[in-house]
Amino acid sequence: MNYEIDMYLNDIAVIRLYGELDHHETEKIRTHISKTILQGNLNTIIWNLERLNFMDSSGVGLILGRMRELRAVNGQTIILNPSNTMKKIFQFSGLASFMLEGTEADAILHARGIVNG
Repeated sequence: MNYEIDMYLNDIAVIRLYGELDHHETEKIRTHISKTILQGNLNTIIWNLERLNFMDSSGVGLILGRMRELRAVNGQTIILNPSNTMKKIFQFSGLASFMLEGTEADAILHARGIVNG
């Protein structure tokens, strides 16, 4: 499992997850992201799942936990390009309204309240 975090103007983090996300990998990512949230002005996390092949329940917990942390600062979460299987998991978890299909640039515009079209 690999992941990358890119920051945009210190308030948006794009997190790209690759491969498989299981309990062991979730712990590493959770620690890193929670520190990022606590350190500054972060108010949006965009989870780019385009290259994520597998996620167990700990992955859903990872996203839900960071959503709670962001809610404390009126932040928002975008789940970008989940697979069809992951879409079903997020729908059953009540997270369907946070899903978005498109590019990272689309998601950043969406986060900033800019709508194209």
